[in-house]
Amino acid sequence: MTELDTGDAAAAEPQSQTGRRAHASRSNFMRKVFFASGATAVATTGGAGAWAALADDSTGTADASASASPSGAPSGGPGGSTGGPGNQSITEDFFGPTTDGKRIDDLYSVHSTGVATAPVIAAARAFLAGLTDTQKTATQFTVHSTEWRLWSNVDSYARQGVTLADMTADQKSLGTALLKSALSADGLETTEKIRKINQAAGEAINNTNAFNEDAYYWTLMGTPSATEPWGFQFDGHHLVINYFVLGDQVVMSPCFWGSEPTSKEIDGQTVTVCHEEVVAGLAFINSLTEAQQKVAIASSTKSNESMKAGAFSDNTVQEYTGIRGSVLTGAQEVLVTTSTYDRDALLDSFRGLARVAGLTTT
Repeated sequence: MTELDTGDAAAAEPQSQTGRRAHASRSNFMRKVFFASGATAVATTGGAGAWAALADDSTGTADASASASPSGAPSGGPGGSTGGPGNQSITEDFFGPTTDGKRIDDLYSVHSTGVATAPVIAAARAFLAGLTDTQKTATQFTVHSTEWRLWSNVDSYARQGVTLADMTADQKSLGTALLKSALSADGLETTEKIRKINQAAGEAINNTNAFNEDAYYWTLMGTPSATEPWGFQFDGHHLVINYFVLGDQVVMSPCFWGSEPTSKEIDGQTVTVCHEEVVAGLAFINSLTEAQQKVAIASSTKSNESMKAGAFSDNTVQEYTGIRGSVLTGAQEVLVTTSTYDRDALLDSFRGLARVAGLTTT
């Protein structure tokens, strides 16, 4: 998964020019990680698309330098300086994504779900109690605060709340306990791995000021309660968790888990994220007939507009596109609903891509 990257200087430019600059910025960043870490790390960022990005010099040095931040990584505010694909902002009333711009009333209801939220409430209360008064003032907002909408998955974004970098070891442990109570074991592991890879990527390009495992922020909305609405937000580069609680109901949306690269050797061990999803996605798309793929594949290349509901796109209108589930075969339906992960097959696939690109992987 990757984020929308557009720089402030490009806000008033035509979209095509903005897209070219964003692509150049991303290519520069990935080249740095590539040369610092080797072909295997970059190969696992996205298959053929990653190799194409590394090989594409058509954007030119001027475009790359124009949108790259001093860190040499993609720059931009939440979802890009233009406010995301729909050019929206939090000054608009929240409407929510729709397919036609028409709100569906009573789409969700308040009802008992039987989810055990007591551990999350207890962990959140302990987390707040562990903060200093100054930290708590900066971190706790009302449940109706626009902080819910001020998330972003880009690195160069001024966030609110308390950052891990400014927390003691005990405070960090309380935060980890909150995540552990709220997420599944896989969710917690993925969250921790994303932070580790962000640190390793920063070390690889000699810029841990911008990319590190502590550049992530906590905010809490409302007061942890068994009866009143409340929630928390944990966000940073490639990682956004919005977690809303009302009684025994939990809503986790929007959330973002991603990484560039998705695989990195750290302290002698290979750390990987999102590979299961990559393998499952490839298995499904390859199961489609040529005619089905023409309907299912919106574009053969990834562009700056590929993300349709990123940061600051709260009210985006996205028509139904792609292939309908009702026309899939039984086997294809299974591939859509079942995620399988064959690490050896995955590595073989990326080794093949490396050979095509004329590079060597291990």
